[in-house]
Amino acid sequence: MDKEKFLEEFNRQQHRLGRIMLISAALLLLAVPFMLGAIYGAFPDFKGFINGFIKVGIVYIPVGIVEFLVYAPMLGNGGSYLTFLTGNVTNLKIPCAMNARDIAKTEVGTAENEIISTLSVASSSIVTMLVIFAGVLLLVPLTPVLENPVLTPAFDTVVPALFGALGLKYFKKSMKIAAIPLLSMTLLCVFVPAAISQTSILLIPAGGMALLIGYILWKKDKL
Repeated sequence: MDKEKFLEEFNRQQHRLGRIMLISAALLLLAVPFMLGAIYGAFPDFKGFINGFIKVGIVYIPVGIVEFLVYAPMLGNGGSYLTFLTGNVTNLKIPCAMNARDIAKTEVGTAENEIISTLSVASSSIVTMLVIFAGVLLLVPLTPVLENPVLTPAFDTVVPALFGALGLKYFKKSMKIAAIPLLSMTLLCVFVPAAISQTSILLIPAGGMALLIGYILWKKDKL
């Protein structure tokens, strides 16, 4: 009972602090363009703002909702707040949290996984900031290396290589669920190359198919 009371209070504090930090970050992000607009007198007209917001929002609002529903159970409370505050969700935080979970052999939804996920995401955030700080200091001397045409293809394929290796590991665990979404999305990107740049949108139908297949298999006692 003492453990349950501690975890309940711990989660309550995480939610309180996480909400405060996310709301503060959102207000600060919004304050910058409005402050610059006020200083330089460069506010767009309301109609233009709404038109621009709709064109962007129609894509990113559904994607943001889906990403939250998919990633929050994997990251837990503390990990989710840290991840959505610091960014780099799919290319850094998710791989770190999943790898840490595998190393510690914790299960999703447990208090142990909550702690491991929070620690891994926090470590990733600190390392990211240190790397960015070092990169800013070394940007000028490293520019010839970073812009070297021989290395450019390697930089362009870092994220696909990371997720290819990480994804295969989890596809093999649930091939019954992964096979149809993986095959359909691969064929779509092969026959419609323009879809490759819309991976955030493709997450919605692929995730929907995986959830539906998983539910059907569960109902038939195939999982």
